[in-house]
Amino acid sequence: MPMDMITTTAALAAFSTRAAAFDFVTVDTEFLRETTYWPKLCLIQAATADEAVLIDPLAPGLDLAPFLELLANEKVRKVFHAARQDIEIFVKLTGKVPLNIFDTQIAASVCGFGDSVSYDSLVRQITKVELDKSSRFTDWSARPLSEKQKVYALADVTHLRDIYLALVTQLDDSGRWDWVEDELAVLESVHTYVVEPEHAWERLKAKLNKPRDVAALKLLAAWREKRAQDNDQPRSRILKDDALVELAMQRPTSAEGFDALRAVQKGFGRSNAAQDILALIARVEALSKTDLPKLPERPRGPSPKGAVGDLVRVLLKAVSEQHGVATRIIATSDEIDALVLDDDADVPALKGWRRKLFGEKALAIKHGKIGLAAAKSGVIEIEILDDDEE
Repeated sequence: MPMDMITTTAALAAFSTRAAAFDFVTVDTEFLRETTYWPKLCLIQAATADEAVLIDPLAPGLDLAPFLELLANEKVRKVFHAARQDIEIFVKLTGKVPLNIFDTQIAASVCGFGDSVSYDSLVRQITKVELDKSSRFTDWSARPLSEKQKVYALADVTHLRDIYLALVTQLDDSGRWDWVEDELAVLESVHTYVVEPEHAWERLKAKLNKPRDVAALKLLAAWREKRAQDNDQPRSRILKDDALVELAMQRPTSAEGFDALRAVQKGFGRSNAAQDILALIARVEALSKTDLPKLPERPRGPSPKGAVGDLVRVLLKAVSEQHGVATRIIATSDEIDALVLDDDADVPALKGWRRKLFGEKALAIKHGKIGLAAAKSGVIEIEILDDDEE
C-alpha cells in the first residue's frame, strides 16, 4: 500500500497536535552534506505510540513551524539515535536545541551495548529484526521518493520506539539515569552545534609546541571556518586539516612557497585563498613574543606510558567488564594519560559518575593506595596499608 508524505502545513499541524498528547515522539532526519557546510534537510521521520509519519520539508509552501513547536514542547520527550547531526539541523532552523531530548545511542552505551552502537545493531539485539539497509545511501533530495525509500525511512523511527522503551526499563533497573543525564548535557548545549570561527582550531587536536605555530593555526582555522560558513562549503573543500597544520608550522611567505608543502595542492599559491593566507601569516610573523599564545605548562609526574599508566589501563578494563560498560565510555587513552600526569586534569574521567566508578580508583593506584591482583573472578583491587598501619 503506497505511503503518503505530509506535504502541507495543515497536515503537519494536525500531526503535531496529536503528537503533543504523548509522552514521547521518536525523530530522525535524512539530509545531504557532501557538498555543503550546512546540512540540507530532505526528510523528517517522526512516530508516536500509535502512528508514524514522513514529513517532506522540500514540499512547496510547507511551513515546518508546527513541528518545530513540538520539538520545543518540554512535556514531550524527543527520542533520537545518534542525535548530534539531527539536532544540528534543528538548531540551524531555530537557533535552539529541542527540549527534553533522549539519545538511544548514549543510553545504550551505559546499558552495556558498547560505544557508539549503531541503530541497526540495537534493532537486531532488542527487537530481533534485521533491517534492509539498501536505501541508506540513496539521494534523499530526489522526488518522488520510492516506496522502498519510505519503508526504510519509517523503520528509523518505528523500531526506535521499542528501543527507547527497552532502554528506559534498563536504566530504571540499573539506576544509571544520572549517567545518561551527564552525557545528554553536551547535546543540550547550543554551543555543541554552532562552531564559532575563533574556536575552530580546537577541533583539530594538533599537538603544536611552538607559540607562533599555535597563533598561526588559530588564525588559519578561523579563516577557513568563516569561509566555509559564508560559502556553504565543506571545510575540506577549502583546505584539509593536515594542510592547515602544515601551513601553521611552515608559514610560506610567497606564492611559490606553497608549492614546497606536502599537503597543499600544486598551484594553490596562485589562488585568492592563498593571498588571504599570506596576509594572515604576515600578521602572525609581526606578533611580538608577549602577544603570542601561552602554551600550558607540562605537568611533572609519572610517565603515562610507564608502569602507572599500564596499571590504570588494567583497572579500566576491569571496571568496564564488571559494570558492562565499554572502556571508551568510561575513559579514553588520552584521558588516562592526562590523569596520570595531573590529579586535577580537566577530563570526563575525573568528573561525575565516571569519577565515582573509575577516576577515584585510578588516582588511588597512582598514589600507591590500592594495587591490582589476578583472581579467578578476574582482576581485583587490594588496599595497600601504610607502614604505620601494619
